[in-house]
Amino acid sequence: MAEDLNEQESTAEEKAKFENDVLKAAEDAMKMEAEANNADASDAQAEAAEQPAEAAEKPAEPAEAAPSAEEVLKQQLADATDRNLRLMAEFDNYRRRTAKEQLELIETANGKLLEKLSEVQDNFERAFASENKAQDLEAFEKGMQMIYNQFAKILTDAGLEQIDPTGAEFDPNCHEALMQQPSETVPEGHVVTVFQKGYKLKNKILKTAKVIVSSGK
Repeated sequence: MAEDLNEQESTAEEKAKFENDVLKAAEDAMKMEAEANNADASDAQAEAAEQPAEAAEKPAEPAEAAPSAEEVLKQQLADATDRNLRLMAEFDNYRRRTAKEQLELIETANGKLLEKLSEVQDNFERAFASENKAQDLEAFEKGMQMIYNQFAKILTDAGLEQIDPTGAEFDPNCHEALMQQPSETVPEGHVVTVFQKGYKLKNKILKTAKVIVSSGK
């Protein structure tokens, strides 16, 4: 019986000691956690304190100054001058190219016209050749008329037009008056006789007609 009481008292003491050990371990753990939290807070404060110091030590970058009104105007003038020079160069190139193309067109047109006129010259040379000379003047005249018709057609196809103002009213823009003479049939101020026909190409007068103008009865 006494032994049982001793065993119960030992068990109670051991239990109390165990509980005290557990409480102490818990308190120690809580204390260590609090110390760790305090250390982290101190490090954070120190880091925060160092950052403003570093920012203060680092010199601020100077802000880029805005261009003045004079500088802006100078730049605009330089840009406008550059554009103007480019346009002048492009126009000069265009003018040279256009002039060259026009010259080539004129040379091509002249070449075709001269080629056709050379055929007329060939016909004249054949007509005047000794072996082709005919004793019949009528046949010779007929040949000359054919060559003339060929020549006239070439000129007409090229746009050349004769000015024959016989009986028309005198026009100083197209006619050149050589003299005046009375006329019973032609009204005053009208062409009596065409001394030399004029010529025009399309609407451009190449040569005025030389005429005699009626002064009336």
